[in-house]
Amino acid sequence: MSENTQNAAGAVPMTADAPLSTDDLARLVARDIPAGSYANLGIGQPTLVANYLTAEDDVTLHTENGMLGMGPEAQGDEVDPDLINAGKIPVVETPGCSYFHHADSFAMMRGGHLDYCVLGAFQVDRRGNLANWHTGKPDAIPAVGGAMDLATGAKQTFVMMSLRTKKGQSKLVEECTMPLTGVACVSRVYTDLAVFLIEEDGVAVRETFGTSFEELQQIVDVPLRPAR
Repeated sequence: MSENTQNAAGAVPMTADAPLSTDDLARLVARDIPAGSYANLGIGQPTLVANYLTAEDDVTLHTENGMLGMGPEAQGDEVDPDLINAGKIPVVETPGCSYFHHADSFAMMRGGHLDYCVLGAFQVDRRGNLANWHTGKPDAIPAVGGAMDLATGAKQTFVMMSLRTKKGQSKLVEECTMPLTGVACVSRVYTDLAVFLIEEDGVAVRETFGTSFEELQQIVDVPLRPAR
């Protein structure tokens, strides 16, 4: 894999001859969060993004359970069972981190104080609608957490997910069929096979991993076009 270490909101050239691993995907997302940003990482795959942000990246991570200045996952002697992220994973502090009440944390999320959030998803559609809290099945256990607040309150919502379900169906769809978390909130979708940009005139493909644009269009029912 060839990499470009630029950390910016625009395209980050990154090529791969095979689909990206979850860690490679997390590294790519981390490099797309601009310096000086305040960001929240959702439970699941997005949590890994913290492991690829350094002090030089100057990105401040917020957790909905009340921490500003979260660092990467704790290892070995760093583990403190009282210092966890929203997914109950032990993390470390960064210099200057602070703690506050859960209600204050949600006020930050709802008040538009976060520049970015990175969330997982069951489905994202061509209009940027997001479904990630409930599959809609009668026996499914809903788990909204702070996803609705983040999707609505953050200035930009990035989604990080595998492109296909275990049954091989695309999670990028024409229209979400599962209960919505947020409406027209997703601006970018990072997957193991491609990075998609959700734009006013449709869905653009920024780059592909281990597949071609033509093969990707066969997987995804949504009309695609190369990014400008």
